[in-house]
Amino acid sequence: MRRYKLRVSLNLPKMNQFKSSSELKASAREHLLGHYGTTIGAFMIVVAIMGAVTLAVSLLVDLSTIPGTIIYYAIMFLVSILTGLFSSGSAYLYLKLICGRPVSVGDLFYGFQLCPDKAIVIQAWITLVTYLSSLPQIIINYLMLANMNHVNKVMNLMLPYALSMILSGAVSVMLSLFYAQTYFLLHDFPQYTARELLQKSRRLMVHHKGRLFYLYVSFLPLMLLGLLSWGLALLWVIPYMAATEAEFFLDLIKNNAGAAV
Repeated sequence: MRRYKLRVSLNLPKMNQFKSSSELKASAREHLLGHYGTTIGAFMIVVAIMGAVTLAVSLLVDLSTIPGTIIYYAIMFLVSILTGLFSSGSAYLYLKLICGRPVSVGDLFYGFQLCPDKAIVIQAWITLVTYLSSLPQIIINYLMLANMNHVNKVMNLMLPYALSMILSGAVSVMLSLFYAQTYFLLHDFPQYTARELLQKSRRLMVHHKGRLFYLYVSFLPLMLLGLLSWGLALLWVIPYMAATEAEFFLDLIKNNAGAAV
């Protein structure tokens, strides 16, 4: 993407005039006009692929046994790592979109062409940390399934399970804030290693995690609407959110000239 408009933005003087959340959303909606078919199609492809794989694994693996649980999470770990390729392709699609370039559903698979090894390593690191934070939840979930016939035991595990969910959720949010720019940076600076891209994302997000968190929170009412509509509204909400995240990245780069280089 650096070969489009971002190359120019990196040479701009540092102005520190960051756009507000409403301005980022307005710009995202403007760029999405006429492209909802493409973005919704890309979203549905990812949902279909990941949904089919997850369903197949769930049906084939017995989660009530220790070996089955280990096999299930091992497979899902590998599947989660491979989603990095789609995350990379999605970042490419939305960067093109907000830079005013023609986009197509095929852009979703560009992550398989540009540095797929780096995309996998990036996702492997994020997934590993997420899994480690989810380990208590996984263990408690197994104990609950193994004791389904013992109501008292299950009830005693409810509080630890809730706390483990909070821990896992908190870690996931922090990871999403620290590494939100990693895949965008991959397409702007493909010469960097996966480790450097992760580091540069953390550096770029210094003093901006609160802004991004607020942006995420602002989408909660729309996400709730999506759930109430049996997921139909999510076909519009998810592309809208993804485009806004790309707008956030571009705004961050423009106002931090040289910071990510």
